[in-house]
This record gives sequence, structure tokens and C-alpha cells, in this order.
Amino acid sequence: MAETKERFRIVFMGTPELAATVLRAVAGWPSGRLAAVYTQPDRPAGRGHKLTPSPVKVLAQSLGVPVEQPLNFREEAACRTLADYRPDFLLVAAYGLLLPRAVIETPRFPPLNVHTSLLPRYRGAAPIQRALMENWDANAQTGVSIMEIVQALDAGPVYAQEALPLAGHTGGTLHDALADMGGRLLLSVLDQFVAGTARATPQDESLATYAAKLSKADGHVDWNAPAAAVDARIRAVTPWPGARSLFHFDGREDQLLQLGPGTILRDPLPRVLPGSVFWDGATLRVACADAWYALGTLRPQGKKDMEARAFVNGFVRPEGKGLCGRAEPPA
Repeated sequence: MAETKERFRIVFMGTPELAATVLRAVAGWPSGRLAAVYTQPDRPAGRGHKLTPSPVKVLAQSLGVPVEQPLNFREEAACRTLADYRPDFLLVAAYGLLLPRAVIETPRFPPLNVHTSLLPRYRGAAPIQRALMENWDANAQTGVSIMEIVQALDAGPVYAQEALPLAGHTGGTLHDALADMGGRLLLSVLDQFVAGTARATPQDESLATYAAKLSKADGHVDWNAPAAAVDARIRAVTPWPGARSLFHFDGREDQLLQLGPGTILRDPLPRVLPGSVFWDGATLRVACADAWYALGTLRPQGKKDMEARAFVNGFVRPEGKGLCGRAEPPA
């Protein structure tokens, strides 16, 4: 009789869309089978604040996999339920809970986490956006790390990394690219464990940086910064929390606008204060510390995104070309 190939029992933990993308890859790994999926409890969402399942829960249910949603693992019963699934692998991606030692020690193999940065850079809650926001160089990179989970935040040894250029990305497009990359890279590490070739490298603590959670204030644009920094911030916070600036147009009511990514212009910058707004008949541009920034889409409160010309025609209507207002961060 032919020998039956072992299929490894997997418990997956994750919550948002990024984790659902990784879960979809894990579900297709031929050497494993999902024993259970853990995700955050349903949360109120939308205008009606209706309890809404996480993307990971929705996918797990479509796959017919048992779903567990403990508030935390402080109760012994939650840890006991996890142990009853007898996982060979515990795989985590953006779960949203720090795991205690009892959980970390449950699986047969070291527990693995998909982290969307090149560790030890950008440990913490918002590595995708912080990498974009803080790296203006055209050749800057970020990436994905597959690391062993330890009790210190994102500090475990790393089994594999893959890099990706930041150029041209927003927070949204980079999120999607890194989610796909994370799923593929995780499967390659799992294959290494099966083959007995998995090896981890300790992180260099002297190079560690922290990526703090985003807030709406992170979307406030400071026009006193260099244009590259302004562009990096706008891209980083697109689509959430969105870049915002308060505009004062001559003779018009002040406008709080949400801004989409624009373009850095290398035209000569006259002696105007940062934040000065100029309409040249084709572009609506704002002076930064060292260059003009041509605005992309603009969204007035309660309206849809619109191109600069449509916005000028509907909300500004300057007389000819020239300086027509000023911009500053919201209060």
C-alpha cells in the first residue's frame, strides 16, 4: 500500500482584508488543512452600526472552516479550545491581539507571523503607511517578513524576506501587493519546514524602528515640508485616513478638502509662502518648501472626487491665472 502523505493541521489567526488574502493562499497549500480560523469579534460598522464580520470570518465560513472569536486569551478556556485543535502550524497575519506564551507554545512547529515590512524596520501597527510616509527616495523599498512569533512585539527571528519598491504606490495599492507577496512567501517557508530546511535569522535590535498606529491627524498635510515629503504623506494615507488640507480661496467660503495623489512640479518656485495656491489654467498647485505640488483629485465635504479643473470651475472661479488662495493643515 502506498504511504499516505501527511497533511499538517493549521490554525490561522487574522482579521482584515490583508489577512484574508493570506488565508486564501494558506487554504490552497496542498500539504496542509485548516483546522480552525481565529478572528476578532464582529464589530459595528457603517452608518447603521450593524455588527459586521471580519473579512477573514467571511472567507473562513465560505471555506467551511470552524471560526473562533475570543475577546482575548486571558481565560484558560480560550487557550484550552486552541489546544484541542492540535495545530501543527499556528499562522498569523494582522490578527490584532498580542498572543500570550500559552498560545505561542501550542503548535508543533514555531508559530509564524506575516509582517508587512523588512524587519527590524517598522515593527508595529502601521508598517505599510509609515514606510511610504518616511521614505521619499525614488529607490526606497519595503517588503514582507515571515518571522517567528515571540512575546516581544514583532521581534522574533526571521525565516524569509522579500522586497518591493515603494515608487508609484499608495497605501492601498501597497497593501494589496504586500498581501499577495505575504501569502506566497509564507507558503515557501511552510514548504521549508516540511523539507526540514527552515532556518531563521535573529533581528538586529539596533536597527529596529516602530510604526505607530495611524490616526486621522496623520492625514493633515503640512505644506512647509519638501514636496517629496508632501507627496509621500498623501500617498501613504490614501485611501485611509485620507490626506486633508484647509483651503482659503479669495472671496470664497473656506474648504476642507480631501486630496488624492498629485505630481511634484519642477517649475521655478517664486518667492511665495509655503501653502500658497496658484491656478495656471490647467493645474491647481500648492507651494511647498522647495517646489510646487500639482493637486490630483480633490473631494469637498459631502461631494465626490473631482479633477482640479472641475473643482476650480465649481468652487473657486478665479479671475484669470495666478495666486488664488492659501492652504494649511486643519486645526
